[in-house]
Amino acid sequence: MPQYAILVYPSANRVYTDSSPGLLRAELSVFGAALSAELTDVGEDTIGGVGYVVFSTAEPLTALDIALLSNLSSLYALFEYTHSERGEETLRPVTISPLASFDSDLLTIQKYPGKTNELFTKLLFNVTLLSTASPLAMLEQPLHVLDPLCGRGTTLNQALMYGFHATGLDVDGKDFEAYEQFVKTYLRTKRVKHTAESGQVRRNKVRLGRRLDVEFGLTKEQYKAGETRKLTYLNCDTLTADDLLKANSVDVIVTDAPYGVQHGSHRTQDASLARSPRDLLAAAIPVWTRVLRPGGAIGISWNTYVTKREELVEILARAGLDVCEGGPFEDFSHRVDQAIVRDLVVARKPA
Repeated sequence: MPQYAILVYPSANRVYTDSSPGLLRAELSVFGAALSAELTDVGEDTIGGVGYVVFSTAEPLTALDIALLSNLSSLYALFEYTHSERGEETLRPVTISPLASFDSDLLTIQKYPGKTNELFTKLLFNVTLLSTASPLAMLEQPLHVLDPLCGRGTTLNQALMYGFHATGLDVDGKDFEAYEQFVKTYLRTKRVKHTAESGQVRRNKVRLGRRLDVEFGLTKEQYKAGETRKLTYLNCDTLTADDLLKANSVDVIVTDAPYGVQHGSHRTQDASLARSPRDLLAAAIPVWTRVLRPGGAIGISWNTYVTKREELVEILARAGLDVCEGGPFEDFSHRVDQAIVRDLVVARKPA
C-alpha cells in the first residue's frame, strides 16, 4: 500500500503552527473524498527528527490526485514514504503543481491587526470548494467566489491566487479604501494588465455605497484575447447581496464571521444585529443562499465563544442548506487566542 508524507508549512504564527498538523489531517480527509484511490491511515509521524503528516492510499496517487493535493493549505512538500523492516526510511519528493496565478506575497504582504491567517483562509476555501457537487471544478474552470463579509480582502486574494472571479461585500469604508489601494498598487507593481474603476452603487436612485471593479488577465496574452478575471468589491451592507448579485450566480461563498460590531448590518433597526454575530448570520445566510448556485457550497468560520455550533447549523438548515457533518468536519476547531476558539462549518445548496 503506497505511503506518503507531507512536510507542514511553517507558519509565522506560533499558535497556528501548533494547530497546523491537526488541521491539515482534517483537511486531507476532506480532500480524500475527491481522490481516485481510498485514503487511509491519516496521522502524524516523526521522520529524521522532523514532524510530518502521513497517509496511505489503496493505489498510487494519479497525476490528477497530486494536482488536487498540491493545494492543501499547509502543504510545504510532498514525499513518497517508504520504510524497511530494518528501520531504514526513505523520502522521495513528489513534484507538486499548486494553483498559483500570482506570487505568494499577494497573500502575505498585507499586515494589520485582526487579519485572518492566510493559511486558515486557504483551508476554509479548500474545504468549501471540495464540498460542492463538483469538487474537481476547482482544477477545471474559473469559479465565482463571494465573501459577503470580506474586510480587507484575504479571501478575495486567495480567489485571485486560484485564478477565480471574486466578489466581496463589506460596510467598513476604511477596509474598502485600504483594499482598493492595495490591489491597485499590487497589480501595477507586478505589471499585470488590468483595468480598475471606482464608482457609486445605486438602486432606485438610492445610494447603497461604493464599488471597485477590476478586470485583469493572468497573462498579457490572455488579457489581449479577452480571457480575463473579474474582481468586484462592494462597500455595501451584506443584506443587499441578493439585490446586487444575480440569483444562483455564485459557485461558492467563503467568509470569516465577525467578532465585533464593525461588520454589523446597517439595514435593520434591530440594534442587537450590530452586536451579535449570531443574529447577523441568521439574517444574512438566507440572503446569501439566494445568490448561491444549486450544488454550490458555503463555508463559514466563526468564534465558538459567541455562537454555538448547533445554533449555526440550525440557521443553515433553515435556509434550505445541507450541512456537512461528522468525520473531518468535526475536527477543525482550534484556539486562536484567549478570547477566540475558531471553528468552521460547511453546507451545500441542493442541486
